[in-house]
Amino acid sequence: MRKTAAMMDPASSISTPNNGTRSTEPSRGLGAMASVFANFRQYLMGWGAQNRSGSTVDQFRSGLATPQFNGVVRVRSASAGGADVTAVREGFRNVPWWWWVGPDSPEDTADVLRCRSGRELTTLPVMVLPLHEPAYPGTVPYTAPTGLLVESVRDGGRLAEWVRTYRTSMGVAPGLESEMVRIESQREDNDDIVRLAAVLDGRVVGTTVVITAHGVAGIFLVHVTEAHRRRGVGAALTAAALRVGRERGMRCAALVASPAGEPLYRRFGFTTTSEYRLFAFPS
Repeated sequence: MRKTAAMMDPASSISTPNNGTRSTEPSRGLGAMASVFANFRQYLMGWGAQNRSGSTVDQFRSGLATPQFNGVVRVRSASAGGADVTAVREGFRNVPWWWWVGPDSPEDTADVLRCRSGRELTTLPVMVLPLHEPAYPGTVPYTAPTGLLVESVRDGGRLAEWVRTYRTSMGVAPGLESEMVRIESQREDNDDIVRLAAVLDGRVVGTTVVITAHGVAGIFLVHVTEAHRRRGVGAALTAAALRVGRERGMRCAALVASPAGEPLYRRFGFTTTSEYRLFAFPS
C-alpha cells in the first residue's frame, strides 16, 4: 500500500505560517479546512523549509534526489500570477520536485503553472475523519496478523530500519537512506511527530507518521512491505495513528490518499473533502 499523506480539521479559518505570522490571503474561503492544510504544510516544510526574501511561495528543499521531499506547497498571494515561477524552478534546478496545488493556493494556480510548462501528474483526495465523534456504523473492523505489534519509533537502529522500510516501498534509492535518517532525527518539529512501526517477528513490516499540529492528526508515509500487504498491517497502522490523535486531543485526522489506500480509509469512516493536484516541470 502506498500513500502520500496529509491532514484535516474542523477548526480555524485563519492559517498560521511557520514564521508565526497570521495570514488570511490564501486561506480565505477555506473555513474549517485551513488547519488541515496548515498541518500538511508543516509536515512537508519540515524536510527543509526555504524562506526566500520577497517570495510568495512556501517551498521546501531537502536536497534528496527524490521529488517527494522537495517542492512548493502553497502560493501566498491573491493570484498565482504574482509568483515568480522561473525563480522557483531555478531554485530546484538540481533536484527532482513537485508543486502541490490545493485550496490554500489561489484558484488560478493550476492555469498559471500550465502556462509556464507545468504538467499535471495526478489528483489526490484529501480525506478527513472527526475524532470527537463515534465511528460510523459498519466502519473499520479488521483483523491484524497474529503477533503484529505497532510500536513508537524514536531513534537508533529501529529508526534506520523504519526509514529503510518506507524508502524501499517508495522506490527511493538506497544511497539516500542515511541522509533521510539524519533529517528525520533532526526535524525541528519532532515534538509534534509520532513515528509508528508495524513489527512482526522482530522486523519492521510497515510504517506511518502522525504529526499532531493545528488541532489535526496528519497521517503520512503509510507503507507496508510488499510481502505483507493485504494482511491487515495498513489497517493496524491506521488504527494506531487515530489513537495517537485522540490521545493528543486532536479534533480530526486527515491524510492525502493514493488510489490504493483510499478504500481502506473509507472503511475507517474518512471522507473526501478536497484534493491536491500535483505538478511537475521539465528539468
